Amino acid sequence: MGIYKKLRIKLGQEVAAAKVGISVRSARRLDGTEALPSQREARAWRTRSDPFEAVWQSELVPMLEAAPALTATTLLEEIQRRWPGQYEDALLRTLQRRVRTWSASHGKEREVFFAQAHPPGRLGLSDFTRAAVLQVTIAGATLLHLLYQFALAYSGWRYVEVVLGGESFMALSSGLQNAAWMMGGVPEEHRTDSLAAAFNNQAEHELLTRRYEELCKHYSMRPSRNNLGVSHENGSIESRQGTLKRTMEQALLLRGHRDFADLDAYRRFVAEVFGRLNARVASKFNEERGMLRALPVRRSSDYEEVDARVTKYSTMTVKKVLYTAPSRLVGYRLKVRVYSEKLEGWLGNVCVLELRRGQPDPLSGRGKVVDYRHLLPALKRKPGALARSVLRDALFPRTEYRQMWTQLKDQLPEAAACRLMVGLLDLAGNGGCEAELAQRLALLLAAGALPDLEQLQQEMAPRPALYPTVTVVLPELASYDRLLEAA
Repeated sequence: MGIYKKLRIKLGQEVAAAKVGISVRSARRLDGTEALPSQREARAWRTRSDPFEAVWQSELVPMLEAAPALTATTLLEEIQRRWPGQYEDALLRTLQRRVRTWSASHGKEREVFFAQAHPPGRLGLSDFTRAAVLQVTIAGATLLHLLYQFALAYSGWRYVEVVLGGESFMALSSGLQNAAWMMGGVPEEHRTDSLAAAFNNQAEHELLTRRYEELCKHYSMRPSRNNLGVSHENGSIESRQGTLKRTMEQALLLRGHRDFADLDAYRRFVAEVFGRLNARVASKFNEERGMLRALPVRRSSDYEEVDARVTKYSTMTVKKVLYTAPSRLVGYRLKVRVYSEKLEGWLGNVCVLELRRGQPDPLSGRGKVVDYRHLLPALKRKPGALARSVLRDALFPRTEYRQMWTQLKDQLPEAAACRLMVGLLDLAGNGGCEAELAQRLALLLAAGALPDLEQLQQEMAPRPALYPTVTVVLPELASYDRLLEAA
């Protein structure tokens, strides 16, 4: 409008309108007013009738006051039910504008978020995230795992660790301590989420809270947790959980496949990926590292102790998971240290057993970790017990062994099948050829043939070492007289 007014001083109406690209009619309207469009008073009258005038104050507003969360769609459906045929679906957009205006004028107060400043060395945060979406496999088998992440709020430096099983205090303790010793210090405050997945009842909640506070006290950190269901209180780490998964997904895409030879290879891959990420914030991390508090002299214990008795079945149950144990421990009560990924059985001050930790099945709530080597001596004495043992299927270390058992029991008498299968397990365990024997069994299964145990033992069993024959010749006693004569 300002440009048109300036041109209008020297030019005619039609020419000035053409120069600014407006119609003559618009130019005539501009000539009749001195105020800019933005300076004109807002229209105070309606240009068309209000379709909801009859029900807005009497019905719609009371419903909104009683339940402000009602949507325009719900309100329109209710009005259509009360007044059939009078309100069409095309009025939805009009009602949405009316509801939006009413909410802005009369709605309830909304939550306000306050941006926080994080000085260096003040805050570190921890959280877990499920990594099933990454579809990682170990030797072809799907890896069900979590990723634990620790991050410094100021610099953004992070530590990521693979966690097998679910959220637990042991996993938090292990990850947090590993991160602290990698940083070379600890922040003033450590914040985590409510860890609701790590306990089942109030007693467990209180125990976890006490242990978490003791862990932070050991490292001279102030413990804090966000309220249950209020994830934005842990926002500095929650936002990084999204980047964690995106970074891992992109790294796996660049790698070309998601299968790893073993768990250690996957852990090295994760460390490499986030090592590159940390290199981007190296300058800020070096600045923050100088503000971190000193580490204690030693680490805190990152395990939980429970008592377990080894039963006459050479098994023990720890946290709803059944474990096998060597028969020499039958009858003993062990002090079991439960780590995030392993178990240690202690008898006094001596560690007598170490096992990988298992997790309960999500459906049954129970789990099994069976090592056939523990039961081999007993099975060799009682091979017939294999046929109906409740642990039979879990005893077989690989699929090929399980399939071979099915073939043996179908083609041989039960006693012969048990003896042959126990012999194969003995060869695999004591011969150190479990994988090699599994490959041979796969070939036999494909051919429908039965294994020849003696031939397999000759081919795969370790041969006893051959020691040289040493002949010791004792000298005659008279020969020592020559020494006296020489003296």
